[in-house]
Amino acid sequence: MLALRLTRSAHPAVQLRRLMVAAASAGTGFLLLSALGYALGHPGDPAGSLLLRLAWCAVPLAATVQLAVAVARTDPGTAPRPGLSAVGLGPARLMTVSATTTALATTLGSLLALFVFLHLRGDLTGMPFDGAAADFLAADRPLPLPATLTLLAIVPAIASLSVALVLRPRDPAPGPQAPRRFGRFGAFRQGPKERDTFGAYGRFGAQRRTGTGRTPGAGPARPARSRPRVTVTAPVAQRDGTARTPAAATADSRGATPPAPAAPAGLPTAAPPSLPWGIATLAAGLAVEAYATGATTAADLTTPSGLGAGPLGVLAGWVMTAVGLALAGPGLTHLCGRLLQCARPGALRLLAGRALMAEATRIGRPLGVVCAVTSAAYALATLQDPVTLGPLTTLGALLVGGCATATLLTAAVETRQSRADTTAALVRLGAPGTVLRGAAALRAGALLAVFGPLTLTVAALAAQPLTS
Repeated sequence: MLALRLTRSAHPAVQLRRLMVAAASAGTGFLLLSALGYALGHPGDPAGSLLLRLAWCAVPLAATVQLAVAVARTDPGTAPRPGLSAVGLGPARLMTVSATTTALATTLGSLLALFVFLHLRGDLTGMPFDGAAADFLAADRPLPLPATLTLLAIVPAIASLSVALVLRPRDPAPGPQAPRRFGRFGAFRQGPKERDTFGAYGRFGAQRRTGTGRTPGAGPARPARSRPRVTVTAPVAQRDGTARTPAAATADSRGATPPAPAAPAGLPTAAPPSLPWGIATLAAGLAVEAYATGATTAADLTTPSGLGAGPLGVLAGWVMTAVGLALAGPGLTHLCGRLLQCARPGALRLLAGRALMAEATRIGRPLGVVCAVTSAAYALATLQDPVTLGPLTTLGALLVGGCATATLLTAAVETRQSRADTTAALVRLGAPGTVLRGAAALRAGALLAVFGPLTLTVAALAAQPLTS
């Protein structure tokens, strides 16, 4: 009920993103039902070819799930806020609400796909388009209900589980704790360079106090006045230009070390470790494709819907190339931010570069997926005439491209939401709007300058073995 209320009272932009998820789910569900209809209409075909036609739906399914996760991350209705845990809306409950909202959107898309599929089969109002779709929809055969419901439940189940997995509550990592050291007289020492003065152990009768705070043989204890000890610390400049705040000299009477403060949000993080793996996977995919094309005994793979036939290693090489681009995206984005800050940068380049470094993981992976889709489309355009593609292949290609582009735009919206406090602080400090817009344009130009030639190069290398 809470998920329905949040869905109904959401902003129009949020509703538009949810409708995109529903449309992507409808397209994927229709492709799955089409694979079922083709299997019903061609019972004499080998099982391997029918399973291959069903396996081709994994790419649109992955694109739909990625879009659903990106939309769930940018949903302001399920974002954690202070005070919600007191009314029973903690991180786990908000994660459940996000998964339920995603399940509702994808279920709506699956029902729409079922309605369109039944309409094209002629089960509702007669056969449309003069029976042109009867070949792959099995209009003359009854539709099995269990198989239909199973295929329609795949997209909502995987999307909601993925959202729950990504948005699951995580415990914050504990900060570094300074080790407890003992002085010469058994007193606690906070830092390695602090020295105990003579008589510190016996000062104020500390060695004679008992657990009740009284000295043996003394009169009635007087109430002790605890006075908090405040220690002012100043940041110390380091060689790398950062500032480090030393730990307080004394936290309480027992010498406990206060926990290290958490790093503020929006600061540049370390470089993503997936860049070497992405480059290695990309190179391996290109090598596998070239070897499979040059092999004389390569097994041909007949692809559905007008894509023709080709060696099985070519498909494996394309998949490895796409995975490599997706893995290398965050590292390349972080590298773009670091390159913008080279050679005595000004305020504009510093602002743009720090933003790219901070949002490398969030914006880099969707950007890598877009590059993979673009390179595949370019390679496909150089090999085949678009007129020869079947309707289902065209639908799948449009679905994958649209989902990848929508995911990238949604990640950009999430980045803007995460930097709202920083932007507001810059505006309060008097930063003009031209500086903020110039930094955004500089970030976009740097990403285009790096990922554009990379996409064209990978597409040319992927298509060269098949065209030669």
